[in-house]
Amino acid sequence: MALLLCTAVSVCAQTDNPAAPKTATIAALSVTGAKKIPADQIIAASKLKAGDTVGAEQIQAAADLLSNLGLFSAVNYRFSTKGEALTIEFQVQEAPTVPISFDNFPWFTDEELAAAIRQEVGLFNGETPEGGALLDDISGILDQLLSTRKITGQVEHQLVAQPVNDGMMMQFRVTGPMLKIASLDYGDSLAAGSERLKDRGPDLKGQPYSRFAIEVFEHEQIRPLYAAGGYLRAQIGPPQPRVTEKTDEAGASEIQVVIPITPGPVYTWNGAQWQDNLALPTSELDAAIGFKAGDIADSMKIEAAWARIEAEYKAHGYLDAKLDSQPRFDEAAHQVSYRVHVIEGSQYRMGDMVVTGLSLDAEKLLRRSWSIAPGQVFDDSYFEMVLKVLAKPSPQIFGELPVHYTECGHWLRPDTDRHTVDVLLDFK
Repeated sequence: MALLLCTAVSVCAQTDNPAAPKTATIAALSVTGAKKIPADQIIAASKLKAGDTVGAEQIQAAADLLSNLGLFSAVNYRFSTKGEALTIEFQVQEAPTVPISFDNFPWFTDEELAAAIRQEVGLFNGETPEGGALLDDISGILDQLLSTRKITGQVEHQLVAQPVNDGMMMQFRVTGPMLKIASLDYGDSLAAGSERLKDRGPDLKGQPYSRFAIEVFEHEQIRPLYAAGGYLRAQIGPPQPRVTEKTDEAGASEIQVVIPITPGPVYTWNGAQWQDNLALPTSELDAAIGFKAGDIADSMKIEAAWARIEAEYKAHGYLDAKLDSQPRFDEAAHQVSYRVHVIEGSQYRMGDMVVTGLSLDAEKLLRRSWSIAPGQVFDDSYFEMVLKVLAKPSPQIFGELPVHYTECGHWLRPDTDRHTVDVLLDFK
């Protein structure tokens, strides 16, 4: 029996058994290390199957094929032979993947596009690698799908930031067809009657059709309208496009876009329960929120309240302070309360001030105006106020001394061991 371990980027050239046959018939294939992708799909993608007669070159080619897809950061394989029976094990490490987005395919639903890809690419699960041959395969499948509708265009892909959430996504879009948004309709009366949304309509109407642009509009314009009204569980989108007749412009098509909205109930405020707040008392935190029981739970104001409280902690030297707020809904009473875990971190004190780019006289005046002495609790709100004053040469700090600069670079350099923070100012 011969047992070998190889990688997809190097060819095995030796064996412990010189008499091992150059080819053998595959008796079994297996996969280890896969967590998100089923083993049978990986085996199918390798183009090997039980009963094939292969040698080391064919096995290496199968491993290379898997590696080139981009779905795996590493592909190794082991094989053993017993007589002419061959057993192969692929050892894979899955690479990071990102969600897929179809930006301007108004002729198809997301489900139709995903089904077409899944039919040809068994490894597709709604996400793609950031690079690799699989992306070109998907583009080719979408090109073919467009041709079934006699749509002339070319599919491209690029890695972009998600319009709402953190992280990246792989955006596929078609170039060629001229698609313009002709109308924008909402699935709820609150949005339909909003003067603000009517004023912002030109952000989309008359513009090229783009799922990305619509989702940004939903997040920046529609979501705040419902959040401010206490509709904390409003469901907005995804957009529903419909291709209408051709416009007078040659080759252009108009798209009617409907944004479905399910507002849900209006929630009222029912308090916050604080955890691990040692530096600031509960009464002060409640006062900072500014809500009374029964008030409309305006989530825009709630988010602003969390930001104010974090800023208040930073004003007391807790530069790493964060709030972890978790809503708790009472569906029967349509109330919401929040369990807020305060992560205060360490309290920082003033360390050194490092100034570059000013004359000695100007630096002396700046240091004289700075009011936090070394060793005192660092006040981040004071630091932010000073930065606003320093945005341009100010008589408030420099008096009548001629000072010229166009930019004040600024950094805080915390020392986590000594719990001090240095202020760095660079004038250019």
